[in-house]
Amino acid sequence: MANLKYYDIIKKPVVTEKSMNVMAEKKYTFIVHPDATKSQIKEAVEKMFDGAKVAKVNTANYDGKVKRRGATYGRTAKFKKAYVQLTAESADIELFEGL
Repeated sequence: MANLKYYDIIKKPVVTEKSMNVMAEKKYTFIVHPDATKSQIKEAVEKMFDGAKVAKVNTANYDGKVKRRGATYGRTAKFKKAYVQLTAESADIELFEGL
């Protein structure tokens, strides 16, 4: 397993209509490092965002899609998505404010 620091784990937030609808329930979605574990993701969210207390983390691994350009086939990159549920008394994540 890779030696990951907390700032290497979260790559970017997922900003879609579905992910924005569940933010009212304090559920946030991030693209994370493929080797990151649930406990590492929890630690990274709590360190990166002040006042955030994570209740649970769900993850999903996605394989790359098959793409074609002419007669050549290839794949897009694999990625891992994390669904983070914050506690009721936790502060909201400011990154998503105003979206």
